[in-house]
Amino acid sequence: MSRAFICGLGAVSPAGWGVPALNDVLKKGDALPIQTLERPGWDRRLRMRPVPNPAALPGFLAHPRLRRASPITHYAVAAALEALGWRRPHQGEGQRLGVITCLQSGCVLYSCRFFEEALRDPSTASPLLFPETVFAAPASHVAAVLETTPLVYTLVGDPASFLQGISLGVQWLEGDRADACLVIGAEETNWLLADALWHFEHQAVISGGAGAVCLSRDPALSLGVELSVITDAHTYSMSRGRARAAQAMRAQLPSCSRDELLCDGIAGSPRADASELAAWRDWAGARLSPKKLLGEGLMAAAAWQCVAACAAVANGRFAAANVSLVGSNQQALGARFVSADSGASHLSTGESACKLAP
Repeated sequence: MSRAFICGLGAVSPAGWGVPALNDVLKKGDALPIQTLERPGWDRRLRMRPVPNPAALPGFLAHPRLRRASPITHYAVAAALEALGWRRPHQGEGQRLGVITCLQSGCVLYSCRFFEEALRDPSTASPLLFPETVFAAPASHVAAVLETTPLVYTLVGDPASFLQGISLGVQWLEGDRADACLVIGAEETNWLLADALWHFEHQAVISGGAGAVCLSRDPALSLGVELSVITDAHTYSMSRGRARAAQAMRAQLPSCSRDELLCDGIAGSPRADASELAAWRDWAGARLSPKKLLGEGLMAAAAWQCVAACAAVANGRFAAANVSLVGSNQQALGARFVSADSGASHLSTGESACKLAP
């Protein structure tokens, strides 16, 4: 198979707007402050880590398509523009850009507004709100801002689906359907999501934002990072629960090396973390857990893991970085990013990944 290089990264998170803000918080290792969120009709307050307002109003907000767009779209567009601004593989004649937006909860803010209006008085509910409730809305807005339309997909699933988005992007590159592919993971939050998460895990702290990874076959555009392995999607079932799926994913990634990083999805919730902790108990190298510091960002958190892993390799801090994604209710997937100078010669997915993993 052809090689796939990382040619751009973008992020919006509770750390701030941009990859430098994300890296700064991860480097310091201090968890961001938790704020409370009111749940209508209840005295108990929920916990969250919100995305701060940007230091200056982003220029892209003047785009006509974003006049009524919700925060999830703002986050996705900001991360996309940062990833493409680092390197711009989509510019120039003949450059084709594919866009894949990955979501788990999607446009909850507009959904709440729309159904609240419909329940209060259906005759006055605004039909203008409805288009912003659908899962495809953020991808549509991103495509409009980037002025690209040929390949624009939305994937809906648990956080591990972000790596499926990257795998799909690689397929587009290999099939010569795009010259570069932008994969975005985004979420927004409100009390409804925070309350739903609390019912599954009392220790969880909801957060939102976005992350973006831009892929290209052109090594000249690379940040010095190459995608080496994506494991099979180990789905959950009656015969294979999260623990066994996590172990199967782990088995398809290389064993520990002192100069490598593990970027995992541990959030500090004993019950939710148990399967992933057990799968990686043999890991003795450096470890990074973005959700411990930033909160449970769902699909956005999965994107932060990949962005953080790629940034660590691009900065020369590690020769390689593994990403572990044990999804909430669907599947476990893993990925490995290596230095583009490390001699990796091809990308492996599925069964081929098993052959590479010792």
